[in-house]
Amino acid sequence: MPATLARHPLPKIRRTFDRLAVQSFSSRADMGTAAAAEIAAALGDCLSSQSSVRMVFAAAPSQADMLAALAATPGLDWHRVTAFHMDEYIGLDPASPARFANWLDAHMFTRLPFAAVHHMRPEPSAEAEAVRYAALMNEAPIDLVCLGIGVNGHIAFNDPPVADFNDPHDVKVVELDDVCRQQQVDDDCFPDLASVPTQAITLTVPRLMRAGRLFCVVPGAIKRDAVSKALHGPISTQCPASILRHHEAATLYIDGDSDPDA
Repeated sequence: MPATLARHPLPKIRRTFDRLAVQSFSSRADMGTAAAAEIAAALGDCLSSQSSVRMVFAAAPSQADMLAALAATPGLDWHRVTAFHMDEYIGLDPASPARFANWLDAHMFTRLPFAAVHHMRPEPSAEAEAVRYAALMNEAPIDLVCLGIGVNGHIAFNDPPVADFNDPHDVKVVELDDVCRQQQVDDDCFPDLASVPTQAITLTVPRLMRAGRLFCVVPGAIKRDAVSKALHGPISTQCPASILRHHEAATLYIDGDSDPDA
């Protein structure tokens, strides 16, 4: 049996909210394994019909189980995959392990023979980097995006105060709200709130929504309220993740802790 079609844990519950497919699993481990298997299958499908594939990855502890399983999947031709990441802090030392580029290098990018990996480099000008990165992304369609949801409902760093479903930009500089910054402390990425940068570069909501397929992995009780608002609330920038319900090919993977209906 091809690796991308290997058996993986089945969800306890499948349901749909508008266009968004939702799969709920008994455990975080099962969720990560199953999400990785479906991402690998989608990647394999793209590689079978295209000469190259372009993917965007989120950098967060919530993605670690899925990324580990995806990186360990045999039979995928990563030599034909170009990788991007969806956001980056402004003001951190380039060598800081909290930089998202460095986190993804450690968890994914240096573990596999990608055709190319495009890092965001905010120095010396974050505004200029946003323009450069948007141009790189727009050289060809983005096939697959692996993302999460923040405790404030953000996708990438589109926090409620700055999220715009009709944003004219593809990549932009944003101010991070305190709920988002506190999450980075709670995730043990920073020792205290004062250490968390106040600005970042992010892909915008329209840029994410133009991708071919979205795979959203959201474990943990800390995300339960955000998932509830994304699924049951109005589609609004008050919970930016709610827009996922309008994407034609998006899947949300949750576990027993993050499932508001469990």
